[in-house]
Amino acid sequence: MTVSALGRLCGLSRSTLLYYESIGLLRRPPRTGGNYRAYGEADLRRLRQIGLYRKVGLSLAAIRALVDRPGGGGARAVLERRLADIDMEIDTLRGHQRAILRLLGASRSLERKAAMTKETWVAIMRRTGFTDEDMHRWHQEFERSAPDDHQAFLEFLHIPHDEVKAIRAWSRKAPPA
Repeated sequence: MTVSALGRLCGLSRSTLLYYESIGLLRRPPRTGGNYRAYGEADLRRLRQIGLYRKVGLSLAAIRALVDRPGGGGARAVLERRLADIDMEIDTLRGHQRAILRLLGASRSLERKAAMTKETWVAIMRRTGFTDEDMHRWHQEFERSAPDDHQAFLEFLHIPHDEVKAIRAWSRKAPPA
């Protein structure tokens, strides 16, 4: 089957399949007389397996390691690690949710203060139980998921431009272990 036909069967674009091929996730198939790629059933099975692993959020590097192992050995350990990562992400999001709910409960006092400052915000976060590591993860997630909104929020706190740049750079780094 052609690259487009294979892509249609798996719900992927032609460019995604060509990318997978370029990084070695899919083998380079033989060519037809008309110089078209000719994928087979084994390629379809491999691509479906890749799709399953992508749906659970595994990185392409982890997927390549799994699909290249005979019999898919090691999949259980990789999937258990992914499950643990998801649990941590959920815990982080629940912490964000609790902090937001507490802030919303205190919204009247926040509305009365015309000028929210960094110091006030940090104090609120500390009172809601956030540690330095929690705040770092919070900034990381904010920067990752909505960088423009993160910038606007930091400016709303009247933080000087150079400090905003430093906070955003810090947000892109991994938290201390």
